[in-house]
Amino acid sequence: MKRRDFLGLTTLSMACMGLASFVYPLVESLNPSADVMAQATVEVDLSGIKEGSTKVVKWQGKPVFIRRRTSEEIKDARAVNVADLRDPQSDQQRTRLESGEWLIVLGVCTHLGCVPVELKNGKRGWYCPCHGSKYDTSGRVVSGPAPLNLPVPDHYFPDSSTVVIGKRSAESAV
Repeated sequence: MKRRDFLGLTTLSMACMGLASFVYPLVESLNPSADVMAQATVEVDLSGIKEGSTKVVKWQGKPVFIRRRTSEEIKDARAVNVADLRDPQSDQQRTRLESGEWLIVLGVCTHLGCVPVELKNGKRGWYCPCHGSKYDTSGRVVSGPAPLNLPVPDHYFPDSSTVVIGKRSAESAV
């Protein structure tokens, strides 16, 4: 091997190693961090939630409302004429189980991001204290400035007393 060929090959090898040492950290920085991956899903025990009550959990820094609805709430939500809604979705489209017993929605108003509060005094649903949007027991916007229903995060039920929020099923990717 001639000296010129050796120097050319050595220079090319060093350039490739330099490029690799630059590209690898760049590509790694695009992957989610460990703390983000830890928040990707949250498993919630449903056994302590009584019918007609709501549990609030935190997922990816946002509140999630887990509502165990009564049969009356389900019946009322399914009786709504979807064509009259601002963001038309049936109750069945918003719940994962056929029974409709569990409603899981992000507790963030779709107007400006405030956290809605549960209605009291015999009224059902949620109310946004910032600008007055009202949501029914299916998390659908019924009045106020909110343009969309409360979002339904990906979730699945591995068994009858547990929900995993952040994935569609046990097999799906995060």
